[in-house]
Amino acid sequence: MTSPTSTDPYAAFREELRQFATEQCPEELKQFVRSNRKITRNEYRIWQEKLFARGWAAPNWPVEHGGTGWDLQQRYLFEEITAQADCPPQYHHGLGHIGPVILHFGTEAQKARFLPRILDGSEWWCQGYSEPGAGSDLASLKTSARLDGDHYVLNGQKIWTSHAQEADMMYTLVRTSNEGRKQAGISLLLVPMNTPGIEVRPIPTIDHWHHVNEVFLNEVRVPRENLVGAEGEGWKCAKFLLDRERLSPATVPRLARLAEQVGELLMARRRASAASPSFHVLLERLYLAQAGVKGAREMLLSAIQEEMQGTLAASKSSALKLFCSELSQQIIGIALDIAGPAHTARLVASSGVDTQQGVDLQRELVHTYLFYRSRTIAGGTSEVQKNVIARDLFGA
Repeated sequence: MTSPTSTDPYAAFREELRQFATEQCPEELKQFVRSNRKITRNEYRIWQEKLFARGWAAPNWPVEHGGTGWDLQQRYLFEEITAQADCPPQYHHGLGHIGPVILHFGTEAQKARFLPRILDGSEWWCQGYSEPGAGSDLASLKTSARLDGDHYVLNGQKIWTSHAQEADMMYTLVRTSNEGRKQAGISLLLVPMNTPGIEVRPIPTIDHWHHVNEVFLNEVRVPRENLVGAEGEGWKCAKFLLDRERLSPATVPRLARLAEQVGELLMARRRASAASPSFHVLLERLYLAQAGVKGAREMLLSAIQEEMQGTLAASKSSALKLFCSELSQQIIGIALDIAGPAHTARLVASSGVDTQQGVDLQRELVHTYLFYRSRTIAGGTSEVQKNVIARDLFGA
């Protein structure tokens, strides 16, 4: 391990990360990630267990609750080096979303019950926020929760619930009151997914991957002690969640690795056949996309510095999210054009499950292309991001 230098105070930390990623992430797991296959609970779990054993299970949590206590720059280096080594990302719903909310608003009993299982990866979470008619306008949600003795009784429907089919718990916003402002009647509940009355239905998507679902709640009884914060404070919890995770250090490093992969794919095509006019067009598009990745990295590093100084504007985070969403679609669009129509036809004709030995990278990139159509919708639509930027620049 090298010692820190005057020019890079993180040199020793970088080397420690590289050594860990090289030695501790199983090669078969790296190959799975490298192939761009859909990462499921099993792959997330394997990596989370390795990180937990090292004491790195929660890069964004304070040390006293099992986290690393890393600053944002260290978190970025962790994401950059593990992405470059083809390690999986960490599953965000527990570590990045509900975990920090429980840390801030939860009771001591809730912290003792839920946080250790998030850290070691033994309990998996999904987010019950969006509803039919309550997506971007989340405050219009209608799922009700009435108090009946020591339980809340839930009735309603959630939609676009990622990973609900493999989750143990759902953190969900519910309406406990219809009085006053609609935001004031919302509460946050922690719901075990094996509770009677819960039905999960998959939503078929064009990428042939199962990741989003409808969740139906019919007289679902949830213990009153699973209420986070006070009744009616759900909107405050939801805003806290978004504020804490509005700047994700993971997005740009993963995008940079994807651009590298697409470049490797393009060079492989050139070796297989002589360079053609279409090759040069693709190469020009790739160079422009790689320049965009470098620009995104500089924007992220600048935002990290501002966040550490407490001066980060919401518009900068929104601009970064907007730019990266569109850039990811550009990069994977180049991959689709490299793969060609034959691979697209194979995908459409298949069930989306690869039973062959070995992974066809080009085919998996087609799955990824179709999945990435959601990038400008998920996590806040591009239109919402533009509104945030406009309000910050020009005033409400």
